[in-house]
Amino acid sequence: MGRTFVQKVLAKNAGLDSVQVGEIVNARPDFVLSHDNTADISKKFQSIGTKKVWDPKRIVIVLDHCVPAATEKYAENHKVTREFVRAQDIVNFYDINSGVCHQVLPEKGHALPGQVILGADSHTTTYGALGAFSAGVGRSEVAAIYATGKLWLRVPDTIKVTIRGRLADRVTPKDVILHIIGELGADAAIYKAVEFGGDAVSEMSVGGRMTICNMAAEMGAKNAYVAPDHKALDWLSGRSDSKYEVIVSDDDATYEVLHEFNVSELIPQVACPHTVDNVKPVNEFKGMRVDQVLVGTCTNGRLEDLKEAARILQGRQVARDVRLLVFPASVEVYRGAIQEGVIETLSQSGAVVMNPGCGPCLGAHEGALAPGEVCLSTANRNFRGRMGCKDAQVYLASPATAAATALTGVITDPRSI
Repeated sequence: MGRTFVQKVLAKNAGLDSVQVGEIVNARPDFVLSHDNTADISKKFQSIGTKKVWDPKRIVIVLDHCVPAATEKYAENHKVTREFVRAQDIVNFYDINSGVCHQVLPEKGHALPGQVILGADSHTTTYGALGAFSAGVGRSEVAAIYATGKLWLRVPDTIKVTIRGRLADRVTPKDVILHIIGELGADAAIYKAVEFGGDAVSEMSVGGRMTICNMAAEMGAKNAYVAPDHKALDWLSGRSDSKYEVIVSDDDATYEVLHEFNVSELIPQVACPHTVDNVKPVNEFKGMRVDQVLVGTCTNGRLEDLKEAARILQGRQVARDVRLLVFPASVEVYRGAIQEGVIETLSQSGAVVMNPGCGPCLGAHEGALAPGEVCLSTANRNFRGRMGCKDAQVYLASPATAAATALTGVITDPRSI
């Protein structure tokens, strides 16, 4: 009987011939990720009683959630993190000038096919776009990994999602994954692996695949996965000298559930407050006013996303009563956008281009909302209070829809611009 990717990769990682769904394995992560929460994790690690981390070369720490620090509390957290990094000789530390962890980690070559990556953030699922097993775990679990280099994992069932068809102009992978979550529900994949495939996925860029794997967390997924092809391997070229093994599911692998979607007729989608699965087609919004538009985050802050927004904004001005905030996902993205004139285009349109980082996504600073305000965001979550105010409303959409909405001041189908 064939095996899924998850069964293969976890068996290999644990040094076993094979594993069954539901089996507990002693996983040994190739990398473990944390961000601004490292200060708390370091304190938990110190309480264990172990003096030194198991391997300072396999810990990745990225300061991104509130950078530069907006308050004394955040500044103290950053200080504690830097002191921990120095004391433990941690090699892969990326300070406030780097970007969002889920963009920085793969850019720096820390996410390769066949690897096991665990992180203290639910959107660690992103790296499945490059053929890795990547999953979010708790802060205490990360502290335990710091001490031992190991963590128990239960082998999850796998849900296979086949996406067929060709996306229409200005319909994006973000629209695809919003549609899928809207159809299946936010609880469809709790502690399941989600494997994406089909000709529509093959046509997606690596960035597009990262978007759908990132948002698989909003279905409850333990991990997400796209089988690596030449696009993924080309994207990885030159980013790491480490050897890796491409691991794919067997043709006769057993899946818990099979889903198939044809996206040829799909139109832009919007997730409405206050759940990610409350999804409607963009044409159902007539005159829905917004106060702020956000383009960025670990979901849609890549260069291709900024370019998509710039194409729509080129030669036009953001609506008078709208604030358009743009957050490149990393310094690499930011510099690429400068070199290609994207930043200039966005700035000339009236956008406020900010430093790479998470920005207002979690409501910590830089663009938090006021009571009664409405934001259309390219982020991955729209829970009540997500952007700093429980009495504000957050809608989720693609960079194309975001740019079109910024121009008109109301939620707008980008195909109409």
